[in-house]
Amino acid sequence: MLVVFCTSCDKLSFSKNTNLQILDTIVDFTSVDFSPSFKICDAIIDKEQMATCFRNTIHQKIGKELQKQYLTVKDSIDEVIYVYVLINSKGEIIFDETATSENIKQQIPRLDSILKESVKNLPNINPAIKRGIPVSIKYRLPIRILLKD
Repeated sequence: MLVVFCTSCDKLSFSKNTNLQILDTIVDFTSVDFSPSFKICDAIIDKEQMATCFRNTIHQKIGKELQKQYLTVKDSIDEVIYVYVLINSKGEIIFDETATSENIKQQIPRLDSILKESVKNLPNINPAIKRGIPVSIKYRLPIRILLKD
C-alpha cells in the first residue's frame, strides 16, 4: 500500500491525450498580416511590395491634392511634416492629426484643414488584415513641404 501512495499518478498508465493542439494565444498588436491596399495594388501578391504600393499611392494622391492649392509664404519652406491617419476596419481613411513645426503653423495656418480635405477625398480601400479579420490601423505619413517665396 505504501508503494502505491509514494508513486505519483502521472507514472501510472491512464489514458492521456498526447495529441493536444497548442493554441497560439499570443497576438502581436504592432503588425498586421496584410497592410491596407488600394484597388490598383490588389494584384500584387508579395506582402512587402503591396505595402510599398499602398504607401506610394497614398503619397501620390495626397500630393496631387496639395499641389492643387495655391499657397503664399513669406520665407521659403523645406520641411517634413507627419500626417497621422486612421484606416478603420471598413476601409475608410480618417484624418487624425499632423505634427508640424511652429514655422509651418505660422506661415500656413490652414494646412491642417487642407490636409483634412485631401484625406477626405481619398477613396475607400481594402482594410488591413490580422489573422483573417479586418482591423483598424494608424499610419504616420511623412510629407515634404517645399515652398519658395
